[in-house]
Amino acid sequence: MHFEESDLLKTLPKQFFATLVAKVNAKIAAGKDVINLGQGNPDQPTPDYIVKSLQVAAENPADHKYSLFRGEERFKKAIAEFYADEYGVSIDPETEVAILAGSKIGLVELPWALMNPGETLLLPDPGYPDYLSAAALGRVNYEAVPLKQENNFLVDYEAIPSSVAEAAKFLYLNYPNNPTGAIATSEFYRQTVRFAEENQVGIVSDFAYGAIGYDGHKPISFLQTENSKSVGIETYTFSKTFNMAGWRVGFAVGNAEMIEALNLIQDHLFVSLFPAVQDAAIEALTNRAGREKAVTDLTNLYQRRRDVFINAVREFGWEPYVPQGAFYVLMPVPKGYTSSEFADLLLEEADVAVADASGFGKGGQGYIRVGLTIGEERLAEAAKRISKLPVFSK
Repeated sequence: MHFEESDLLKTLPKQFFATLVAKVNAKIAAGKDVINLGQGNPDQPTPDYIVKSLQVAAENPADHKYSLFRGEERFKKAIAEFYADEYGVSIDPETEVAILAGSKIGLVELPWALMNPGETLLLPDPGYPDYLSAAALGRVNYEAVPLKQENNFLVDYEAIPSSVAEAAKFLYLNYPNNPTGAIATSEFYRQTVRFAEENQVGIVSDFAYGAIGYDGHKPISFLQTENSKSVGIETYTFSKTFNMAGWRVGFAVGNAEMIEALNLIQDHLFVSLFPAVQDAAIEALTNRAGREKAVTDLTNLYQRRRDVFINAVREFGWEPYVPQGAFYVLMPVPKGYTSSEFADLLLEEADVAVADASGFGKGGQGYIRVGLTIGEERLAEAAKRISKLPVFSK
């Protein structure tokens, strides 16, 4: 028998990261010492205080049963306490929290829950590739909103055509930004709320890198902005803040109607998360001393790595866009190359893997993305290898 994929699956974009991993693995299989700067997978372990809390929770028979469909109430309360403590934002745990098995799920399922086929979603360009998966699965149209370096990769709302703004139902934002490392300002978020109110556009703030800011910059939450909960939500993941990428735990907070829609669709898709993981997530958030140490240590680590790499490439005249958040460095591609051509050149000639930034949208053309999820010595070695390429040694 032959089982053909559905028409819906055929509309999905090619999985960008899967293609990158395949290229890297092929080089490694050929015996090459590849320095992989293309990944966004944290390389540090989950903090001990979280791991130990999971070990205790996993031994509790009460945690072996099905979770409540919409997550444990104690977890929702911990999330509300965290937002109050960290950002000064009041969250109702009963109506303004949705538990997610990683924030990606909330971002991808949102068009199913809150849009109808043919409606318009605004997506940042460059932006996280799985936003496109959300549009395809929801069978909605999308318009790319350009992010430009001259505007510090912030959305220029005045540049969005009025016809596009009027047609849009939701806008996705991501700060600190992947792939650029740009951060949002309070004034930008005030502009965002005004844009949302004037055009009746819902806002979805992807705060995946919310804990990671450099040079004294603490990333701000969209929900710290006046009237933000009336126009949107924010998604948060434990993957980056607590190195819990494989644990698959996150949440959305904010506008009650949007949260209810996410909870309702998840009633039909999941039975929430393993309760012991929720208990560990509670400890991650509410153990303030442990949380603050984990975040400080991690941010300092990434900043050291950022500085090592930036200083090394500047020595041979390659100037980066200096990130203020997330754990990436966006590098311009030398003249005469496309992003994909230069990424392939680095892999083939220097055994250095990077992410072709055009995989994040047309706005990524002309850049490659370097991940800081590797040690300082290997980052310095990668820069040394790249410096020997003819394009930089002229």
